[in-house]
Amino acid sequence: MRTAAQHRQNQNNPGAVSQLSRRTFGKRNRWTSVGSVIALALSFLGATVFVAPAHAASPTIVTLTFDDGNDNQVAAAATLKAAGLRGTFFVTSGYLNSPSYMTTAQVQALQADGHEIGGHTVTHPDLAVTGADEAKRQVCNDRVNLTNAGLNIQNFAYPFASSTPAVETIVKNCGYNSARGLGDVRSVAPESAGMPVAATLPPADLYYTAALDQVESNWTLKDLQRVVNQAKTKGGWIQLTFHSIGRANDELSISTALYQQYVNWLRDQKAAGAIQVKTVREVIGGVTKPVVPGPVAPPPNTTDNLVQNPSLETAGATAGTAKCWSPGGYGTNTPVFKQVAGRTGKVAQQLTMSGYKDGDAKLLPTLDMGECAPTGQAGQKYSLKAWYKSTAYTQFDLYYRTGAGSWNYWTSSPYLNASSSWTQGSWTSPPLPAGATAVSFGLNLFSNGVLTTDDYSLTIFK
Repeated sequence: MRTAAQHRQNQNNPGAVSQLSRRTFGKRNRWTSVGSVIALALSFLGATVFVAPAHAASPTIVTLTFDDGNDNQVAAAATLKAAGLRGTFFVTSGYLNSPSYMTTAQVQALQADGHEIGGHTVTHPDLAVTGADEAKRQVCNDRVNLTNAGLNIQNFAYPFASSTPAVETIVKNCGYNSARGLGDVRSVAPESAGMPVAATLPPADLYYTAALDQVESNWTLKDLQRVVNQAKTKGGWIQLTFHSIGRANDELSISTALYQQYVNWLRDQKAAGAIQVKTVREVIGGVTKPVVPGPVAPPPNTTDNLVQNPSLETAGATAGTAKCWSPGGYGTNTPVFKQVAGRTGKVAQQLTMSGYKDGDAKLLPTLDMGECAPTGQAGQKYSLKAWYKSTAYTQFDLYYRTGAGSWNYWTSSPYLNASSSWTQGSWTSPPLPAGATAVSFGLNLFSNGVLTTDDYSLTIFK
């Protein structure tokens, strides 16, 4: 059996919960996962290199933004600083101090070096499909968390570029001066060919500022240069969005060498007077507004079953998903989730694991700020139950939420045996850690196999 320490080393990472990035083309459309998007052509503009006319209608301003707070962005920021440039880093506050993410001290150091820090929610949800109170907690409390860390937070970026007019109003009311979208400016993708080459200044919509599609691993130096050169034909503002630099096997990462080449090219373009490189704050302006806390999370639930949608019958916002449930996992493996016939009702969740090398996968009550995750009480024990069929060992994985909204791996149950027929797994947890405000749990697979689950229960142990 894996020890709690061994398990925590790899799993104490909220980002392990599935957060597929989405390609966007056009404001507030629906998005498809990266894996389902058609392959990009080498370039829809051929080998043409645009040269700015002698007098563009307006200056060309380039802003480099970085999402999520990945730890490899620390070196990316240092590269910018060495070139005399500054960027805007949109940080998911609930991920700070977790494996693969920046520490609070590192983010503070970025600000001290002149970079801008912006908000990106507490746990990176799709704000367009969360309830209003949950969206307020995610947006407002993220700004509260970052401000309490001594950071000057004025601007925001939507996770997945997903928003609605109501969400835009929430962002404004939380005290932000602007919010960035994605996919409304011409990029390297053929689908964006009819879009403008740059956003207008001032922005047409402060709370969904137009930006290029996110930079991905198949972008080349010519692609990165092209989006700037084409903007120079008319002038305006382009925001480039990076997630990772130098991370292997990551569709949202470019190599360190390519990034260095691009930063050097931008430095030279700026020195020649062809472009300006500014942070979002420098473009948007405005004062830092007071923080506005989000609504208080629901009080501890004392009903028999604390799990919302325990039998998975209420559909989620995306076809084939259950409301208040999300896939999670970590490591090198290939999990596939789908809905199948239920033990009771119509729906159960099936997980098929292949290509297993390490890590695990599971379905969990959504790790959020109070809309779905069961509210918990520190010091309380809980009784966990779930019905399952499995071709391999499984076990309960447990997580808890801190007062600031970050989620941490807590502990795991002993192994439960494989079973070809419906079997109810059960376990009593240790006391919920001090400071914890919510709990989430799920049955996992940590080998190749098939696991089907249904009818979950979480009750206070008496």
